[in-house]
Amino acid sequence: MLHSIQANGKKATREGFGDGLLEIGRQNPDIVALCADLTGSLKMHKFAEAFPERFFQAGISEANMMGIAAGLATGGKIPYTGTFANFSTGRVYDQLRQSIAYSHKNVKVCASHAGLTLGEDGATHQILEDVGLAKMLPGFTVINPCDYNQTKAATLAIAEHQGPVYLRFGRPGWPVFTPEDQPFEIGKAVLLAEGSDVSLFATGHMVWQAVEAAKNLAGEGISVELLNIHTIKPLDEEAVLESARKTGAVVTAEEHQRYGGLGDSIAQLLARRLPRPQEYVAVNDRFGESGKPLDLLNKYGLGVADIEAAVRSVLQRRATSHSTH
Repeated sequence: MLHSIQANGKKATREGFGDGLLEIGRQNPDIVALCADLTGSLKMHKFAEAFPERFFQAGISEANMMGIAAGLATGGKIPYTGTFANFSTGRVYDQLRQSIAYSHKNVKVCASHAGLTLGEDGATHQILEDVGLAKMLPGFTVINPCDYNQTKAATLAIAEHQGPVYLRFGRPGWPVFTPEDQPFEIGKAVLLAEGSDVSLFATGHMVWQAVEAAKNLAGEGISVELLNIHTIKPLDEEAVLESARKTGAVVTAEEHQRYGGLGDSIAQLLARRLPRPQEYVAVNDRFGESGKPLDLLNKYGLGVADIEAAVRSVLQRRATSHSTH
């Protein structure tokens, strides 16, 4: 099953958002789009050219953009806001909470250039706390797709979801490996490979890193069960529990701080319902820096080798725990 997962070239997840936005705009006349002076970076220019009467350029005024989006949602429109993830959460948190979440406005907050893979723009733009900020807001759905195809599918799917959504994606060209026609179901994990030794839960760009790690580990005789957790909130609790129950060992992988992200959501679930040893592959309480995306992932402990090491560690912990009982 693992060996059937192959990359079909590279394409940025932000391209998937731009193409998805254009497609859903053609399907639904209630879709409107707002951007904070980053139309090219978020690939929103196609929508803007096709539907100029439904596109609003807010300029470098992100808080105002969120307020306008809340107003458009009140009027029955389905607004998609677009800016960098840093500006989609940290800069506008008051507006997200007060104007969108509190009254459960139907706003789709679309956030590009997330995580370390933003690369050369450096630490001030590489937000690694945004998933935690978004998932703590009552009623917010948090989605972090893994490649171009899944980001496009997610962009279409969130239009049908009633309520606020945080859709997170990235800047660099990234391997495209999910099926073009795969349906996107909010809150439903995707099983990429069945395994018996360890459960590997990955999200966003880290899913491809996990695929490569799982293939390498298979060569060592380690059977990895790999799940793509594209929806961090609501978490597919039953899929997580079913896998963890089968393998008895868990590794989570995310391009985010280890505090507040996917790993914490899974740890809370396991603590409540099925305690199992868990290792995190995530940024350990640090800011990023300027550099090439893959170099940064490796430096900050998010490389393929780091996932492999986390798997070996959790298997050792499980073996030690069994030997003491």
